[in-house]
Parts: sequence; structure tokens; C-alpha cells
Amino acid sequence: MSEVSKRAVKKKNKKIMYFDYTLLFLIIFLVGFGLVVVYSTSSYSAQLNPKIADAAYYLKKQAFAAALGFFGMFVVSKIDYHVWRRFAGLAYIIAFGLCVFVIFFGDSANGSSRWIRLGPLSFQPSEFAKLAMIIFLATVISRMPKQMAEFSTLVKVMLLIIPIVAPVAYTNLSTAIIIIGIAVAMAFVASPKYSHFIVAGLIIVAFGVIFIFAAAYRMGRIEIWLHPETDPMGKGMQTLQGLYAIGSGGLFGKGLGESMQKLGYVPEAQNDMVFSIICEELGLFGAICVILLFILMLWRFMVIANNAKDLYGTLIVVGIMAHIAIQVVLNIAVVTNTIPNTGITLPFISYGGTSVSFLLTEMGLALNVSRSIKVG
Repeated sequence: MSEVSKRAVKKKNKKIMYFDYTLLFLIIFLVGFGLVVVYSTSSYSAQLNPKIADAAYYLKKQAFAAALGFFGMFVVSKIDYHVWRRFAGLAYIIAFGLCVFVIFFGDSANGSSRWIRLGPLSFQPSEFAKLAMIIFLATVISRMPKQMAEFSTLVKVMLLIIPIVAPVAYTNLSTAIIIIGIAVAMAFVASPKYSHFIVAGLIIVAFGVIFIFAAAYRMGRIEIWLHPETDPMGKGMQTLQGLYAIGSGGLFGKGLGESMQKLGYVPEAQNDMVFSIICEELGLFGAICVILLFILMLWRFMVIANNAKDLYGTLIVVGIMAHIAIQVVLNIAVVTNTIPNTGITLPFISYGGTSVSFLLTEMGLALNVSRSIKVG
């Protein structure tokens, strides 16, 4: 056989490595769209703030965080995801330490401590905790797949997250709910017996009720959720003004940058309530387009998870998918007053440097798992 024929046969038998460019495009588009929305929603209040006096203040900070996130995504996407197994325990310990540290030494806002200040920058440990738990649980569960059929193993897995969830819940119940949801989703995928999750669900609901009653500000949120009109200029203002924004947007919205509710009516519009401004400026059509983008992203995660070469890779992507799905659902539910205000940001779009940086790093993990998929 000639050299040309040998090369042809070798090329034919060679496995083609896969990379999910569709997911990469969605990530870039959502982050870019998020920067536009952050500027649109924050420029007015930032310019009027005497301490800031810069319309692009929040845009600059978000762009800087996004740049760090894209760098992290690029680096992580190039590193074989199996490497992170070695650091799963260390990530767990660091996450626990940071979440306890922030309770005693963190910066306080709205009755809870959630940030650690590092000079001019602030860092939210709970965002790191989400990523750490995904890596840690994927490592633990992938090492005992057959044992996941036993209810005792499910209990052990859920007990492992308590040291992280407890301090996180003390300062941020909504983030604790997301971490629990991530853990349940990852265990659900690995377990062949779904009946166990009914009992686990009841335990989680009981856990949530206890923490709601444990803090007065959380009970206050329940009352405002049920009757926001009782305090229209106080605690109910954000909810009511957000609903006004959604209702006034109509089918196609008032136009990008033309929102009235962001002019001081919706407090901190660039954060948790950013979806209401999207509804006002881009209308129902724009809101549905954003939701469809997230659904498409979740579909890409499902494709990667189903075709990953091992359970560890599948679990990592399932954890990331659960993180995005739960956070999107909770944010939109809060904005539409379907559930009480929980302080959850809309992934990639809401203002929040720590959030966007770690989200993009997670995306790097998902993209690296996609690299392991072999086509042909």
C-alpha cells in the first residue's frame, strides 16, 4: 500500500473531535446583550449619583468582570476537565471557609453579609460555592454510581452539602436553594430510583421553611410578596414598579433605552429586576426571545451531557445546566411576583461582577467536556 493510501485510511479512521460552537455563540451573545442592557438600565441613576457621576460606571465594571470571565472560560476550556477531580476536596474546603468568613467579616447590605471586599473590588463567596459544589459532587457521585440506587447514599450526598449550604443560607437563602437544586439534579441523573427524591423533596421544603422563619427580613419578603400594595413607597415599591414596567412594555416595547421605570422608580434596576426593564423596552417579543435563548442554551447542555465520554463529564454539565435553569426560573418568577423576592440575578444579563465571572468559568468547563465528544 502506498504512503498516500495509508494516509487516506488513517485519516478516514481518525476520530473527529467535537466542540460546541453553538453554545459558545450563545454565551458571547448573552454577555454582549447583558452589557447593553446594563448600560441602558443603569446609565441614568449612575450619572445622577454624586459619588459616581459616570453614566458608564456599571457598564465598565461589568465589562471588566466579563473580560476576566472570558479569560477564565478560555483557560478552563483548554484544561482537561478530569484534572479538577484532584482539587474537588480543596475547592470544597475553600468554599466552606469563605462562606463562614463572610458571615463575620463580610460587607453587609439589606440585613445580610454577602460580600468580601478586596481593596476596590468585592467578591461574593456564594458564587464560588456553586462552582465548587458542582466539581465536588461530580467527583463524589462519579466514584460510586452503582451505590446511588440506595437511599442511604442519596442521604449521604445531601449531607455532604450541608456544611456549604448552612452558612450560605444564613446570608443568602436563595443561593442556598440553588445549590440544593444543583445537588438534587446531579443526584437525580445518577440515581436509577426516582422515588427517593420525593422524600428528599419534602426534606428540602422543610429546610427552606425553617430558614425563612429564622430571619425577620425573609418573613417580611413573604408579607410584601402577598400584599405589595400595603407599602407602595417602601418594601413593595420594587415589586409594584417592576410589574408596571412589564405591563407598560406591550408587545414590542417602548424601544431600547426608552424605559421610564428605570428612572428611579425601580430601585437598582440593573440587578435583580433587569428582566422587567427588558420587558418594558423590548416588550413581550423581546422577553420571549431572551427566554428562548436560555432554553436553547439548556438544550446544548443536554446534548453535551448525553454525549460526554464518562459520568463525571455528564455530571459536571448537568450541574451547570441545573444552575442556569434554576437561576433563570427564580429570577423571572420574582420579577413577575410569582414567588417572593429572593435577590437572584438573571444569568449573564444582570449586573454582578462575581456572578458573570464564575458563570463564564463554568461555561469553560462545559465547553471542555464538549471537546471530549468524538464524532464518527
